Amino acid sequence: QVVLVESGGGLVQAGGTLRLACAARGGMLVRYNVGWFRQAPGKEREFVAGVLRNVDITDYSDSARSRFTMTRVEAENTLYLQMSSLKQEDTAIYYCAEDVPPYYRASRRTPEECDSWGQGTEVTVYT
Repeated sequence: QVVLVESGGGLVQAGGTLRLACAARGGMLVRYNVGWFRQAPGKEREFVAGVLRNVDITDYSDSARSRFTMTRVEAENTLYLQMSSLKQEDTAIYYCAEDVPPYYRASRRTPEECDSWGQGTEVTVYT
């Protein structure tokens, strides 16, 4: 089973940028549908971005689209989430996950449908 380790979180001013990383061990990320979720204080974990296994078809939540870019670097076996124009509402713990339902099954993109969660990395956006 693949083990996921997130990093890159921190404190950032609103409007700033941050890049998160999710390194995979014990399996090749390219072989899985993977993606990012986040959980803000007092809220449920929500989908942010996903990419299909073996092909670079990526999609985003409405809040992430146009501000976040996810890339999968096969040589590094790492999934990145480049976040820009950050807002206070982006404050959350960000998790990467394996077996994320693909875009054509978006209604099933709940945390319960995913496997192999990382420990999360915290992002705090301040004004």
